[in-house]
Amino acid sequence: MIGQEKAGSLSAGAALFTRLKAHGVDYVFANSGTDFPPIIEGLAEAKAKDIALPQALVIPHEHAAMGMAHGYYLMAGRGQAVMLHTNVGLANGAIGAINAACEHVPMLLMSGRTPVTEEGRFGARTVPIAWGQEMRDQTALVRESCKWDYELKFPEQVPGLIDRAHAIAHSTPKGPVYLSLPREVLCEATPRESVEARIAMAPAISAPDAAALRTAAEWLAAAERPLVIAQRGAGDAESFAAFAKWAEDWALPVCSWWATHLAISTEHPCHVGADPGPFLEEADVVLVVNALAPWWPDKHPISPDARVIQLGPDPLFSRSPVRNFPADCSLVGETAAALTALIDAMSELPRDAAAIAVRRDEIARRSAATRETLRAKALSGTARGLTKAHVSAVLGEVLAGRKSSVFSELGTILGVLRREDHLSWFQEPHSGGLGWSFPCALGARLADPTRLCVATMGDGSYMFANPVVCHQIAEALYLPILVLILNNGEWGAVRASVASLYPDGYAAKANEMPLTSLKPSPDFTLTAQASRAWTARVTAATDLRGTLEDAIRVVTEDRRQALVDISVIPDGP
Repeated sequence: MIGQEKAGSLSAGAALFTRLKAHGVDYVFANSGTDFPPIIEGLAEAKAKDIALPQALVIPHEHAAMGMAHGYYLMAGRGQAVMLHTNVGLANGAIGAINAACEHVPMLLMSGRTPVTEEGRFGARTVPIAWGQEMRDQTALVRESCKWDYELKFPEQVPGLIDRAHAIAHSTPKGPVYLSLPREVLCEATPRESVEARIAMAPAISAPDAAALRTAAEWLAAAERPLVIAQRGAGDAESFAAFAKWAEDWALPVCSWWATHLAISTEHPCHVGADPGPFLEEADVVLVVNALAPWWPDKHPISPDARVIQLGPDPLFSRSPVRNFPADCSLVGETAAALTALIDAMSELPRDAAAIAVRRDEIARRSAATRETLRAKALSGTARGLTKAHVSAVLGEVLAGRKSSVFSELGTILGVLRREDHLSWFQEPHSGGLGWSFPCALGARLADPTRLCVATMGDGSYMFANPVVCHQIAEALYLPILVLILNNGEWGAVRASVASLYPDGYAAKANEMPLTSLKPSPDFTLTAQASRAWTARVTAATDLRGTLEDAIRVVTEDRRQALVDISVIPDGP
């Protein structure tokens, strides 16, 4: 057969992992298949030759692999690799690719390619699925979600293609890339020296245009009624701190409308909550910080005279065919760098200290009143049963003082839930690929073993997460996290959407809204117990705080995964 290893060479399978390690990839989240023999042999070969490799982890479902790579990046800031089984594995991972693309999360997504030869070449087809899994265009499954895609043609391409893939994934705006791997090519040999050569390509990082930066700084400095809407965080830890100081120095109200990352502490005097409406209607300058949809156009009017600044890695969100929010000034760049540049530009401008002081006091008064009202309502409204808001308020209290991250997927509510630190809050991507929070929390815990990771989700989202798989991963990889199911026995988001469009319609008045019920509800504690998790169920407000404290103790002291199934009323907030 054609295809033999040569002296001083590595198989392409071994070369692949060796090059990933050179790029700082720590883990390859893998779900293997019959296309993997050269990959598995390559791993064993590299280990036998004492070559440093990323750790290959067995992940029993592709959606979990994608979610873990997503969560690892959120904590570590370095894109990881995912390797899946031909077209069927890629199809299962497609939702994760959609989520990563929406959130600008870099990752190198790979899947095997069924052999194209039927005989006469090493690695050719051997079993019927090699015929059944062939596609005319396998990459089409993820092409729209990936910045770049290619199919490995020759083994000597491995170093250059991995360099290119990694650089593009980490270029502004970041996102997933895809490489398909035919089995015959992976069985071929490539020179070892080429795999160990220096990295040939660096990411391209954008920065704001100097003139646009000056314009934005002048507009904000002169604004009488400014507003900042931040949806995807304020960048890294340094820019997070600088953003908070800047907001207070200039008296800038900051709104967290549908925030997927925390940009500012919920307790900051300038954090005005999740509703932009009261401030947007009167604003003369609006700064939108990396926000896909900064407000609800039909609900939140904006003054026709207001000037809008859009800032972020892709401030116009070019992947979205329709997104017509105004952009009088666009600042392109990674959020941390672009925000820092804007803050520095404003530091040189004159300010009306007296006017700013008055505005600062008014913003602080309004923001404090908003927080007090939200939490008082949440903690008092349990006569009919627990609500998501009540769980959110209590969870915020029991997490106080802990290094922790909450990954909420149609679960807890930011603002009602107190969150103060960088990396302490993440919400499901606006792409809506369900089943995200559980594996994402696992990936985050893998990246930072000192952090308490809490996945909060609705019962429907829990089922979408392939919970048997995720609990198995938590046990197998020693990743103790806390899972909270806010169980309302239905698709609550669907109910809310119907009620919003048809508030007086037949569905809203029905005893049971069609296509929303998830009853009878399974006993989710048994699913978790199958992987030796600590579990509890909560149906009364009086039991919630103590149960959460017990669960946190199990996770942090016993280092064991825990799940709490919390019954909430269907029409809760």
